[in-house]
Amino acid sequence: MHLSDVTHPNQLHGLTIHQLEQIARQIREKHLETVATSGGHLGPGLGVVELTLALYQTLDLDFDKVVWDVGHQAYPHKLITGRYHDFHTLRQKDGVAGYLKRSENKFDHFGAGHASTSISAALGMALARDLQGDDYKVAAIIGDGALTGGMALEAINHAGHLPNTRLLVVLNDNEMSISPNVGAIPRYLNKIRLSPPMQFLTDNLEEQFKHLPFGESLTPELSRVKEGMKRLAVPKVGAVFEELGFTYMGPVDGHNLAELTHTFKEAHKIEGPVLVHVVTVKGKGYAIAEEDQVGYHAQNPFDLATGKAKPSNKPKPPKYAKVFGTTLTKLAEDNPKVVGITAAMATGTGLTTLCQKLPKQYIDVGIAEQHAVTLAAGLAAEGMRPVAAIYSTFLQRAFDQIIHDVCIQKLPVFFCLDRAGIVGADGPTHQGMYDIAYLRCIPNMVIMAPKDEAELQRMIVTGINYTDGPISVRYPRGNGVGAPLMEEGWEELPIGKAEVLRRGDDLLILGYGSMVYPAMQTAEILSEHGVQATVVNARFAKPIDDELILPLAQQIGRVVTMEEGCIMGGFGTGVAEALLDAQISAKVVRLGVPDVLVDHATPDQSKATLGLTPSQMTETILSKFRLEQPTVTLQQASS
Repeated sequence: MHLSDVTHPNQLHGLTIHQLEQIARQIREKHLETVATSGGHLGPGLGVVELTLALYQTLDLDFDKVVWDVGHQAYPHKLITGRYHDFHTLRQKDGVAGYLKRSENKFDHFGAGHASTSISAALGMALARDLQGDDYKVAAIIGDGALTGGMALEAINHAGHLPNTRLLVVLNDNEMSISPNVGAIPRYLNKIRLSPPMQFLTDNLEEQFKHLPFGESLTPELSRVKEGMKRLAVPKVGAVFEELGFTYMGPVDGHNLAELTHTFKEAHKIEGPVLVHVVTVKGKGYAIAEEDQVGYHAQNPFDLATGKAKPSNKPKPPKYAKVFGTTLTKLAEDNPKVVGITAAMATGTGLTTLCQKLPKQYIDVGIAEQHAVTLAAGLAAEGMRPVAAIYSTFLQRAFDQIIHDVCIQKLPVFFCLDRAGIVGADGPTHQGMYDIAYLRCIPNMVIMAPKDEAELQRMIVTGINYTDGPISVRYPRGNGVGAPLMEEGWEELPIGKAEVLRRGDDLLILGYGSMVYPAMQTAEILSEHGVQATVVNARFAKPIDDELILPLAQQIGRVVTMEEGCIMGGFGTGVAEALLDAQISAKVVRLGVPDVLVDHATPDQSKATLGLTPSQMTETILSKFRLEQPTVTLQQASS
C-alpha cells in the first residue's frame, strides 16, 4: 500500500510492521517535500510519525476520538485522513490548514492551535460518552512542551479524580516546546528517561534477547517483558502520575512501531485514566532538523539538501521581533531592573538576544501565559521593570490576570504584543485581532502601536520608563517598513500624543500602528480624486489624543479610522466614543477587521479579502462619504 492510497486511517489495520515502516517513510518524504516548498511546521510532525501510525492501528476511527494538542504536530494525522492529495496546499489560501479544524475533516475531532488544551477536551468527550451510554475510546496526544501549561495540569488533576472514566493520555516527550522545555515537570521526565536502569533496559534488553535460544520467536513478548522489568528496576518511574490517579506506562521508544502498538493495546484494556509516556526525537528522519530542533521547529521554504532558506530576491528590513529584542537588550544592559519574560517563545519574540547576553534578566516560564503575567506583577510590586513579551493571540489566555493582578493594582508591567494583527498562514487560532479591544476596556491600561520599526524603538523606551501603571505596545509579525534605526539615544514619547503626517481639508484619516503607512497611501490615491486628507498617526489607542483629534474632527466633519484588528471595540470605536462624548457630530467610517474569523492565507491576501488595501479603502471612503465626483469636474471647480 502507498500513502497516497490511504484515505481512511482504518486502512492501516492489519498492516505488518514492515508495511507501516514504509508508510512512515512516505509520510516523512511528503512532509519534508511540502514544508520545503511552501513553509510550515517541520520538527513536531516528523517526530510523531510512528506514534500516529501505532496509535491509529489500535483505534477504530469511525467511532473512537483522538484529540491532538498543538495541531501542528498533526501533519502525519492529516496525511492518513484523506488529505494527501491536497497536502501541497498546506497553509495556503483555501488549502489545508496548518492546525486542526473540525470544519476541514471529520477526523479532526477537536480544533487546536494553542497548547495544553487536549486533555481537557478529551476528558470532556469521555464524560459525554459515559453520560450518553456510548463505548468509544478517547485519546489525547499532548506534547511539544504543552505539559508545561497550567491548563494541562488542571485537566490531569481532574481526570485523576475520575477512576472509572476511560481516558488515554499520550505524552509525546521530545524535551522541547519550540525551545528546550523549562520547569520541574520536564526535569522529572528527564530523570525518568535518563535513569541508568532505564537506559540499560532500553539500549540492551532487545540485543540480549537476540542471543537467547528462540530469542527471535520471543520478540512479540519483548515489550511486555521490558515494561515489567522497568517497573521492577525503577519503582519510582511514573510515581507522580500514579499518585495523581493515572496508570503510568513507559517510557516507550517513540520510533519503535512494535513496542508502541503493543503498549497502546495494553493501555486500552485499563478502565481508568492512563498516561503512556512516549519518548520521541523532534525532527526525526531529517538529520538537519534533529541537530537544530529550535531552528527547524518551523521553516520558511528551504532547500532540502542543505536545509538553508531559499534566497530572497532583495534584502528586507529587520523583523519587528528582532528590533524589539535588540533594543530591549541594550536598555537592559543599562538598567538591571529590566527583566524580559517569555512563555516558551524566546525565538519568536526576539528574546534570545536578551537570554544570551543577560541570562539573569531573562525568564522563560514555559507555556504558561497566566503565570507569566502574575509573575510579572510580582516583579513589578517589588520595584523591577518586567517586560512580558507575549504574542497577541496568546495573551488572550491571561485576560483575568491582566485585570486582577496587574490593572487593579496599577502595577507597572510592560506588555509587548508580537504578532498583532493579521498573521497569515497560521489562521484564525493565531490572528492577533482582539488585543486592542480586550485591553482598551480595562482601567489603568495604556495602549500604544508604532507606525514603523523606528517608532517601536521609542515606544520600548516609553514603556520601560512608564511607572504610573501597566502599558502595552502591539506590533505586527514580519519585517519592518525600512525606517532608519538608531543604535541608541531613543527618546520616549509623551503619553497619549499623536502626530500629524499630512494636511488636508476634506477628510481626517486616523491611522493606528501598522495601518499608518496604508493610510498615507490611501490619502495619496484620494488626492488623485481631488480629495485632500489630513492623516494622523494616532500612536495611542488609549488614551486617545483628544486635544489634537477632536478639533480636527469638528473642523473637517469626516473621519476615517484604520486599524489592523477587530472593529468591534477597537481603536475606531474608541474614536467614535470620544466624538460622541464631546458631542461632535462628525461622520465616522471605521476600517478594520469586521466580525468574521480570518482564515489562513498570506497577509496581503487576507487584507484584500477584507477590503483593507489602499485602493480598496479609497473606494470605500469615496462611496461612504459620496465623494465619487469625476476628477475633471473637481479640477474645473477648483480652477
